[in-house]
Amino acid sequence: MSVEKVDLPLSLTVNPRLEQWLKFETDETVRVATGKVEIGQGVVTALSQIAAEELDLPLDRVVMLSGDSDEGPDERYTSSSLSIMVSGASIRLVCAEARALLVARAALRLNCSAAQLSVADGRFFVDGAASDISYWSVAPEIDWGQTATGSVAPKAPAEYRIVGQNVPRQDLPAKLAGGAYIYDRIPDDVVHARMLRQPGRDAVLRALDEAAVRHAAGGEIEIFQRGNFVAFLGADERSVEAAAAAAVAHAKWANAPDIEPGQQGAAWLRGQPSDDRQYGAEVNPDAPGEVVEARFSRPYIAHASLAPSCALAQFSGEHLTIWSHGQGMHPLRRNIAEVLELPIEAITAKHLNGPGCYGHNGADDVALDVAIIAMHKPGSCIRLQWRREEEFGFEPFGPAMLVDLRVRLDEEGRPADWTAEVWSPTHVQRPGTGSGFLLAAAALPNPPAAPVPQDPLEEAGGGGTRNATPYYDIPKTRILHHLVTAPPVRTSALRTLGALPNVFALEAMIDDLAIRAGADPLDYRLSMLSDPRARAVLKTVAKRADWSQRGKGGEGQGLGLAFARYKNTAAYAAVAVALRVDEQVHLDHIWVVADGGLVINPDGVRNQLEGGAIQGASWTLKEQVTMLGQGVTSLDWDSYPILRFSEIPEIEAEVLNQPEQPSLGVGECSVSPTAAAIGNSVAHALGHRIHDMPLSRERIMAALLN
Repeated sequence: MSVEKVDLPLSLTVNPRLEQWLKFETDETVRVATGKVEIGQGVVTALSQIAAEELDLPLDRVVMLSGDSDEGPDERYTSSSLSIMVSGASIRLVCAEARALLVARAALRLNCSAAQLSVADGRFFVDGAASDISYWSVAPEIDWGQTATGSVAPKAPAEYRIVGQNVPRQDLPAKLAGGAYIYDRIPDDVVHARMLRQPGRDAVLRALDEAAVRHAAGGEIEIFQRGNFVAFLGADERSVEAAAAAAVAHAKWANAPDIEPGQQGAAWLRGQPSDDRQYGAEVNPDAPGEVVEARFSRPYIAHASLAPSCALAQFSGEHLTIWSHGQGMHPLRRNIAEVLELPIEAITAKHLNGPGCYGHNGADDVALDVAIIAMHKPGSCIRLQWRREEEFGFEPFGPAMLVDLRVRLDEEGRPADWTAEVWSPTHVQRPGTGSGFLLAAAALPNPPAAPVPQDPLEEAGGGGTRNATPYYDIPKTRILHHLVTAPPVRTSALRTLGALPNVFALEAMIDDLAIRAGADPLDYRLSMLSDPRARAVLKTVAKRADWSQRGKGGEGQGLGLAFARYKNTAAYAAVAVALRVDEQVHLDHIWVVADGGLVINPDGVRNQLEGGAIQGASWTLKEQVTMLGQGVTSLDWDSYPILRFSEIPEIEAEVLNQPEQPSLGVGECSVSPTAAAIGNSVAHALGHRIHDMPLSRERIMAALLN
């Protein structure tokens, strides 16, 4: 069936040829390529379901190629909950068009009309009778170099057999059995490497006691230095690890950073040099109505991946191959080519599984580290793994944020005018995005100039402003954004960008305004929500949490809820949290209800909702980067605690499937409302609002003594 040409998804516009997505193999499988990569979200499995569905193939005939800069499409980074929305939409259109081309070709071969043909397991049937023609018989006769048109309508949801089913994750068996991770890739004669990191981009290495470092290594090592880039190489991994650990104390640096105690907090951001923007309505200071104000904050937070960053590289003398667990192999290839001044065609980047990254962690940086060393040692396969202290000390951090809310109320006690004023460093310094850079580039001779920080504009989803505009029906809203340009540490993308602190603040204000108006917080929200999908997730989560039986609070038991639509354009999520508070917060139960439109793999979506709730809880209750002097001081799991397995409550995640609606990104939608629901539940339990994250023992005790 054909339809009018549609606007193609961005990935298909950038990668328009069918052969960039599909290849019919001689073993009667179909290789489906994606530029998106598996970082624990189950996306590669979901994409295979979409392809199998449109091609009328069983899943075992679809072989996914993910994250290969030579053979797969360039879809930039796996980020912002866009994999299903963009890559999935592209694969759906490509496979629908491919099936139509195959059917048309088979009809010519079988001297019948296309309407007489049906397909099962890649075989053609004419009026129900099996033929000797298959996809693989006719595929070589089709020009797969042609451009996708988007003119073939995909299947209707009522016809789905694979999409919408709980399909087991394809990546899990190998991960559970061992051998699937980048850490397991240890070739014969591999050369191990570790780094001595430059403490800041302007720091200059004045001296290194190499004798002391070699003594600490206890084995044979090579010390490689280019400018302020220093690496330790050897056949024995323990020796290079010991050398790197010892080198920190035996290196003398000039122009190292000097971070003062107050700089690690969000309060320091106010008044710092900033690039200022305003979005939304103009301020009318003379408008009538009562004004309510409050300030909220979040500290710097880390990705805290369970394993540190790692990469491998080998330079043949002409071609450099890099294996990485980063989020985008095509951007990685471009960015490393620029630093090393190589033609982009001289580099191949291939994705391997790594730890969860949740955004821009150290994966790209370690890839440049290992590439520089590989160029120094042609023919050798170099394996470089950051130390835990290096990961915590030098990865890009989630920015600290300060959020001031100023709300003017109407006569019924509902917001008539809402202002969010946000102070934050940049949320996106991915290499190749304008203000991004790779860490080692600053350590090499003739380093590039320091980039001018940028942040995604509000119309592009926002960075520091993400979800700062309420989704509620409020007549006038605005954002005053202060992009702080010189924070004490490097910051970049971390799951939800600015959405978590903005939703934490926004939903706290909504709760407090409801109490001020003498209204139930659920009813108050519903009175300002006209979107039926938003109302549905709130009503459903309230029912699951038995909201009608919520007590008056103030006695240590809390039940709170919160709502957000991620980016105000992606998936809807409402979260309720039951907890107890004494000297600290004890989570008892979390309910999550989400609407992500058409759901490809319901179990995979629930996994994402549960994981988002856990991470949102950990950020809200525990996590904070500390820094002083030359850099970060929270360099291990004791100084940077995360939520423990024993502290995770029962989580019930429910998906409101909307098969007739487009798929919406769900990977980040539960994180922010979980944080806000915890904040509201703690306020309900204590009878007192805590405005600053994390909701630590010290802050709880201060609230109890207030």
